[in-house]
Amino acid sequence: MEILILVAILLLGLVMIPFGLPGTWIMAAGALGYSLLVPNSISVFTTVVVALMALVGELIEFTLTAKYTRKYGGSRRASWGAIIGGMVGAFMGVPVPIVGPVIGAFLGAFLGAFVAELTQGSVGKATKVATGALIGRAVAAAMKVAIGIAMAAVILFTALF
Repeated sequence: MEILILVAILLLGLVMIPFGLPGTWIMAAGALGYSLLVPNSISVFTTVVVALMALVGELIEFTLTAKYTRKYGGSRRASWGAIIGGMVGAFMGVPVPIVGPVIGAFLGAFLGAFVAELTQGSVGKATKVATGALIGRAVAAAMKVAIGIAMAAVILFTALF
């Protein structure tokens, strides 16, 4: 029964990740809770590794958006605009069921980079930079989902064997 609850928590965490919610941290908390409630199941080492994987996922999510913004010719200001816009957009999209945070995060990253770059350049350049921010956000979301899948695999393997 305990393993089914762990699987449910891991699946919930995986579903949360693309929506900009803290799914990797839910998964890490699930691993910690399982290790505390089921003795000799998940080691402290594995729990720490899973927490570090969640931290790496967060760092990737924030840095890739900025990196792609800069790659497409954006300024430091546009990079910060994309990061802040993505966070604000994810938060503002929460009232819309299921897809709101995803759309909000992507739209926020685009608009944040666009507005920040527009203050320093032309509309054409701002659009190119904002497109880079949007691509960066998509790549970051995909990488974070991949990290979440790896976390789930590590947690389940450790819990079962």
